[in-house]
Amino acid sequence: MISTKGRYALRVMLDLAENHSSEFIPLKDIAERQEISKKYLEIIVKDLVTAKLVKGSSGKGGGYMLVKKPEDYTIGEILEASEGPFLTVACLAADADKCPRAAGCKTLPLWAEYNRMTRDFFFSKKLSDLV
Repeated sequence: MISTKGRYALRVMLDLAENHSSEFIPLKDIAERQEISKKYLEIIVKDLVTAKLVKGSSGKGGGYMLVKKPEDYTIGEILEASEGPFLTVACLAADADKCPRAAGCKTLPLWAEYNRMTRDFFFSKKLSDLV
């Protein structure tokens, strides 16, 4: 399930794409347009900056802007920046302990296929598709 944090991260990125300019966009403006608490958005944009999806500037004229064109972002990378990796079950995580039942697990192929389908779907969609 995609949490509120992931959905709001997508809305922030969409807002930045729709209001794209050579100037930084103040977070308070995004918060007002999106009707989301500025305090909550501060947490979200921190993850987006860490993932190098947006850049920020503080002080007068500060705010946030995209680092790439909207067509160069996938929805998957935006969601993973805020939600973490797409995983349907914990045993599919790259750092998961080897499950002693994996070799005989009849449900593992089902979860792996579902995981691939979800990942492929979100990574095939671009931010520009939503603009």
